[in-house]
Amino acid sequence: MGICWGSPVDNHTPSTTGHLSSVISQTTSQTTSSTISNISKNSQFSAASGDEVFPHGQILPSSNLREYSLAELKAATKNFRAEALLGEGGFGKVYKGWLEEKGLGRKGNSMVIAVKKLKSDSVQGIEEWQSEVGFLGRLSHPNLVKLLGYCWEDHELLLTYEFMQKGSLENHLFGRGSAVTPLGWDTRLKIAIGAARGLAFLHTSDKQVIYRDFKASNILLDGSYTAKLSDFGLAKLGPSESKSHLTTRVMGTHGYAAPEYVTTGHLYVKSDVYGFGVVLIEMLTGLRALDENRPTGQENLMDWIKPFLSERRKLKNVMDFRLEGKYPSRSAFQVAQLALQCIEQEQKNRPSMKEVVETLEQIETVNEKLIETGRNRASRLASNRNAHQPLHHNSPLHMKQYGGHANQTPPRCR
Repeated sequence: MGICWGSPVDNHTPSTTGHLSSVISQTTSQTTSSTISNISKNSQFSAASGDEVFPHGQILPSSNLREYSLAELKAATKNFRAEALLGEGGFGKVYKGWLEEKGLGRKGNSMVIAVKKLKSDSVQGIEEWQSEVGFLGRLSHPNLVKLLGYCWEDHELLLTYEFMQKGSLENHLFGRGSAVTPLGWDTRLKIAIGAARGLAFLHTSDKQVIYRDFKASNILLDGSYTAKLSDFGLAKLGPSESKSHLTTRVMGTHGYAAPEYVTTGHLYVKSDVYGFGVVLIEMLTGLRALDENRPTGQENLMDWIKPFLSERRKLKNVMDFRLEGKYPSRSAFQVAQLALQCIEQEQKNRPSMKEVVETLEQIETVNEKLIETGRNRASRLASNRNAHQPLHHNSPLHMKQYGGHANQTPPRCR
């Protein structure tokens, strides 16, 4: 089986890639409504999936997506003008738009949205559009980006999402310039936990969902840095109970795809865990999974970083310099150990995403206790300093000694 990877451009994350059929789809005779209905029926989800483990997530009994007209989305994005472009992936571009909300009883109220305009001239573009609608149209969780609606008109394929104010994790980790705010340790931990919860929700549904393209550019952040997984174009339903894996053509992003998937085409639920481990390491080090500008032999981060993660003394030498040393070394080392478990060569030796969430939450709890302890210690030190300060203000002794005038200047020593 051949493997086709996209080449990185300008040191950005390599684009999502895969085998593209030379046969362009000839089938769009069905109406959009019937297509959406068919996708929903074939999704094979049940409404009760995953509720016990993740009470905030659910699989909807049916899709509640809105159908937008092409005219609406053109108006929202000013005809997809270049200034509105937020980003570009392997199968389309994403634009920022303002959509007039209806039924609110007042004019001039608009909602900020993100509109993905997919390439409709390829089988892969159509498949990605259908996959997004099929999964995000039914899946609801605080750590999955919300799909608002869709458009299939005049051979145009579009998807409309909630707008994520802080952009992608990739931009915060690797972006440059004054507009990019470096992420502190606590924020990085919050993002890792949020992304892990989203992935765990997918893995624990009654029909396991394999995300298949976990990477920093697919983790979007809202105004409070809550992480949400986006781009379900490559997502697949997991194997049946009688099977351990799927066998499928190799698709994904070089540097994040699990080794067993790259070499054999065998896709396991824990293939996603490998990608999560790679992103954890990126968050620790501030280094890209794949960077052709690094010295020979260091282009692929996973090829050389492991020895630095296994010892606390070595870890500090590769921690992201933008943290400025402001992180608890114990917590950082624990995250590094978890990352090493996630990128184990054998998929069966990797933890489940449920176990990953539990571990990260324990690390966060200890981290919060350390912060609270530090605050209490600082408070006690400040109190002790104040207690030992000489009393120069309106004390009875002070007033008696200097004639009862509280504001009188003490006499000079001659």
